[in-house]
Amino acid sequence: MQFSESWLRQFVNPAIDSKALSHAMTMAGLEVEEQRSVAPPFSKVVVAEIISAEQHPDADRLRVCRVNAGPGFENLQIVCGAPNARAGIKIPCALVGAELSPAEEGGKPFQIKVGKLRGVESNGMLCSGRELGLGEDHAGILELPVDAPLGQNIREYLKLDDQIFTIKLTPNKTDCLSVIGLAREVAAITGAALCIPKSKTLITSIADRLAVTIEDADLCGRFAGRVIKGVNVKVKTPEWIVQRLAHAGQRSISPLVDLSNYVMLETGQPNHVFDLDRIQGGLVVRWGKAGESLKLLNEQTVEPAPDSSASALKVGVVADQSGPISLAGIMGGDSTAVGDATQNIYVEAAFWWPAAIAGRTRRFNFTTDAGHRFERGVDPQGTISALEYLSDLIVQVCGGQLGPIDDQINALPERKPVTMRLTRAEKVIGIPLTMAIVSDLFKRLGLEFTVTGQDSKTVFTVQPPSYRFDLEIEEDLIEEVARLYGFENIPDVPPSAELKMSAPLESKRIVHAVRHRLAGEGYQEVVNFGFIDRQTEAQMGQPNPIEVLNPIASHYGVMRSNLWGGLLHNLRSNLNRGASRARLFEIGRVFKRDPKQTDQPGALAGFIQNKQLGGLAYGFANPEQWASTNQLVDFFDVKGDLQRALNPLQIQTKASATPHPALHPGRSAEIYLANAAIGWIGELHPALQQTYELASAPVLFEIHWDAVTEIGLPRPHEISKFPVVHRDIAVVVKQSVPAQSLIDAMLTKKQPYLQKIELFDEFRPQKESASMAADEKSLAFRLTLVNDQETLQDTQVEAVVSALLGALQKDCAARLR
Repeated sequence: MQFSESWLRQFVNPAIDSKALSHAMTMAGLEVEEQRSVAPPFSKVVVAEIISAEQHPDADRLRVCRVNAGPGFENLQIVCGAPNARAGIKIPCALVGAELSPAEEGGKPFQIKVGKLRGVESNGMLCSGRELGLGEDHAGILELPVDAPLGQNIREYLKLDDQIFTIKLTPNKTDCLSVIGLAREVAAITGAALCIPKSKTLITSIADRLAVTIEDADLCGRFAGRVIKGVNVKVKTPEWIVQRLAHAGQRSISPLVDLSNYVMLETGQPNHVFDLDRIQGGLVVRWGKAGESLKLLNEQTVEPAPDSSASALKVGVVADQSGPISLAGIMGGDSTAVGDATQNIYVEAAFWWPAAIAGRTRRFNFTTDAGHRFERGVDPQGTISALEYLSDLIVQVCGGQLGPIDDQINALPERKPVTMRLTRAEKVIGIPLTMAIVSDLFKRLGLEFTVTGQDSKTVFTVQPPSYRFDLEIEEDLIEEVARLYGFENIPDVPPSAELKMSAPLESKRIVHAVRHRLAGEGYQEVVNFGFIDRQTEAQMGQPNPIEVLNPIASHYGVMRSNLWGGLLHNLRSNLNRGASRARLFEIGRVFKRDPKQTDQPGALAGFIQNKQLGGLAYGFANPEQWASTNQLVDFFDVKGDLQRALNPLQIQTKASATPHPALHPGRSAEIYLANAAIGWIGELHPALQQTYELASAPVLFEIHWDAVTEIGLPRPHEISKFPVVHRDIAVVVKQSVPAQSLIDAMLTKKQPYLQKIELFDEFRPQKESASMAADEKSLAFRLTLVNDQETLQDTQVEAVVSALLGALQKDCAARLR
């Protein structure tokens, strides 16, 4: 929000200078980003009049001007190259000795001296707006009004020492998006009197009305407008309005547009002026319909109705018989725009529901001052007064006859009372408060309130004004007390606490340990957004993802349910940049629906957000080298990496009856820990490999982080003094039987002395033989046995081996080879 200090002081004039005013506003939460004068410093520039302008004898583009710059400088000869230099106009004249600011930032000021241009003496300089720091226009001399007093200092005449404030407002302070709103705040901050003129009701001279119908109450809560006939749009906008608009960062366009913008900046109520003669029939306020289009004032053509995307927002319109003529609360249409031929107008001011405007401008890739205000909330009670004010200015400047105001109210926002406990405010702010202090602060803010209870049970009940959309909960009132009390007045008391640096539990695995281990295995960590596109989620097996209501981009429209989508995009990005081998991992949260989840700190009802560890490996198993032939990474390489990273936990993999939709059905498995499924590992599905245009299938894994954090304490035991016994057994089973099934069958027997079982060989015949069918395979296991009490005897070892072979025959249909 940008405005001039003189404009603000028209409504509130505290007895402090500009610097103190800027500091007071900043400390009350209205951060002043910039404070500067209207024009940079310069001296000895006065109002002057060109008496005559003759062609330079030796230069086609120069003129020799006789200039009257006031008493003592009635007949100056100045050479000027401006094309608009002519007799009879009043202009700024820099006298000899004047110092002007440099045109470029960081340059040095330059002084005006007596000089000669092509042999003709020049005693000064006629200035353009750029040379005075009033903009970038330097095509000609800055022309002043004919009544400008000769010889007056130009800084005084144009009020160039007026201060321009640029305020950085937080999104909740919508009431400060106007000069009057800021004046309210300054009055409350400084205690100065607030002088806002009372709105007046204008006398109508015609009975003309325009029929308006509000079809959708969830779009528009109030719509007011009036007909004004016989306006003269060829008059000039008053100079004081042009200056105030310029100081607010707005350029002058035409009288009607300038007055409309001026009222919006001063009151905070956006409005719109239609060319009445270009409206066909009456107006209808409604949501846009499919197939409609509208050419806007910025010459952009838009379609108000949402497209087929589920996340698209419908947009409101003001329409006539021909269709939409304005985007509701955002921008008017080109078909009914006022122009040089306009004679009759329809002036409109409305209250659009913030939820009906929010996000709409982003859909069309532009922003407007009106949309910026409406989506944050505009005072619904100020609609008529702003409309009367605009009508009054239009009649004063452009003339015309006023029709009656047609005011339709559907539903206005209900401002519910908000309570604040005095003890709660003291605890949050950290200062002692009394009922008198808080009452005074609320009165300065113009808040109506009642007080109940006494001492520690004192409660303030505040009725928020119609223009304060930010007062909804107790913390909002506490914030008002804190900022009006003054952050500088709150004592700076450092917190007193005893800090203990606790060592991490030995039985808990910390996330950084896994990061370092995976990095040691050659993996690079990536960090992706928690958002992803809907198509990728469907490919990863989630057809109904959690949608983001207000996505930052179209390809971040849903919440991720696993880490693989982001990792595959990372892989594709690396391959596009010439990489041929990649090892990536990520530790992050994924989001899924869970009807059992309830509201609690850090959790939302109906949703869970688990932390996952995911990764992928692509390309050769090892970096290229000369010592051995390389091969592509496979399931077992990645499983080994994961086992080493999670050591001492012993994970197992088991084929699943229902394969993961993103993984190869025959080359994937579920990951188990202590007989509980904790994740997946396997090659990418061939269809997805083709979709991502990958030369080979990457191997992916993902596990629940919470499942691997508990590693327990180490359990040391005495090393046996007696020799270890090894026995190798080879059994034949069907090729469809996983090796892990055999290991599980042997472990369930819980044989004494059995310390470890290792698979060390697999054989699959090329063709059927006498000892083995074509669909069979041979698996060889090494058994390690030991007795801590005595040396094992052959009979004890044979008993264990026989029991294990019996378990394999019974559970896995295995036979000894």
